[in-house]
Amino acid sequence: MVFLAGQSGTLHKRISMAPFRHPRETYASTTRIVMPNDTNTLGNLMGGNLLNWMDETAAISAMRHSRRVCVTAAVNNVSFQRPIALADVVTVHAEVSRAFRSSMEVYLRVSVENPVNGESCLCNEAMYTFVAVDQFNAPIHIPELKPETPEEQERFEGALRRRQLRLILAGKLQPSEATELKALFS
Repeated sequence: MVFLAGQSGTLHKRISMAPFRHPRETYASTTRIVMPNDTNTLGNLMGGNLLNWMDETAAISAMRHSRRVCVTAAVNNVSFQRPIALADVVTVHAEVSRAFRSSMEVYLRVSVENPVNGESCLCNEAMYTFVAVDQFNAPIHIPELKPETPEEQERFEGALRRRQLRLILAGKLQPSEATELKALFS
């Protein structure tokens, strides 16, 4: 524990940040039932509502990793694989797949359960990017992520390629600098 002197001269406690976290430490889930006000005219969950539920769950996962306020930087690769009906039970699962300097990629999967027969299936997957910020809303360094399982390792390795592609598309990285992407084609 470190004590810092504030602007007024008072001492504030600062808890030391862990040098790394495991994906399981960042896990968050949310379960909701699809109600009539969540649906479109076809009786299915509106995509925007699902995106909101996913964003909230992913934000909790990002905050568990960074122990900071996190803001959504990008929503990547959302795939809607099937409609979600009125009264279905929706569970959003999220965990950080990779941490960079101040940003992190969060992997989400959405499962849907039929409340009558109990059958459940994977319905959606997505990658969200969050940035941890300090009290002045400036990006702040975050702990590393150490994958433990082969699946976590695969997502961890793919995250750098997805990040490079995102930065190229945003005009923040030259294609010639995307070493991980170039390695795929050599």
